[in-house]
Amino acid sequence: MDYGRPSLADALAAEYVAGTLRGRARARFEALLPGHPALQRAVREWQERLIPLTTGMPAEVPPARVWQGIEQALWPAATAPAPSRWWQKLGVWRALSGTALAAVVGLGVMVATPPPALAPVVVVLQATGKDPAVGGNVVASFSGDGRVAVARPLTKVALSEDRVMQLWWATETGKPQSLGLIRADGATVLDRSRLPGGLKGSGIDHMAVSVEPPGGSPTGQPTGPVVFYGKLEL
Repeated sequence: MDYGRPSLADALAAEYVAGTLRGRARARFEALLPGHPALQRAVREWQERLIPLTTGMPAEVPPARVWQGIEQALWPAATAPAPSRWWQKLGVWRALSGTALAAVVGLGVMVATPPPALAPVVVVLQATGKDPAVGGNVVASFSGDGRVAVARPLTKVALSEDRVMQLWWATETGKPQSLGLIRADGATVLDRSRLPGGLKGSGIDHMAVSVEPPGGSPTGQPTGPVVFYGKLEL
């Protein structure tokens, strides 16, 4: 293969950065990467395109129970039952103090080390060639927790004024279902309620973009040419 060919380098880099290039193909790509400037450049460009799509996740505030647990560990309630005589033994106090200290330290580590964030899911939809005037790629990005979903063309799509783009998803054998209209010149926040069960629960297999009249498809199914298409791999 001529890995210096821009179209091939771009396609491989897109799959590599999005995480859809797997197994032996991914290992071979990583082995070739250090010696191919064209591949390195394509990877950098795709990282610059895709990474900003994952930064729209809202900040997380620790639930109140976390702080309550810390307070209870550090300052136990003063209404604890009076100790009996065996509590007065020095060895017992040392053991209890050591256990309490370990609990406080462990709790502190848990708070200071939040669980790893779920990786975002990125679907790269490539031009189908069914409309020679439409090229490039559309990227649909879903945050790992499913609370943020964004779609955007990587380059502005040239459409006539009486046409719009509509994004669809479908199972392997099912009919397309609309995720709504998307902008031809920027990012669109998707309506997640149109994907029942989320990415995994819906059984989604692929996504596509069709060209439709203003307001979207009048039939509930794609009526214009499908200009972008991409498979989802979880």
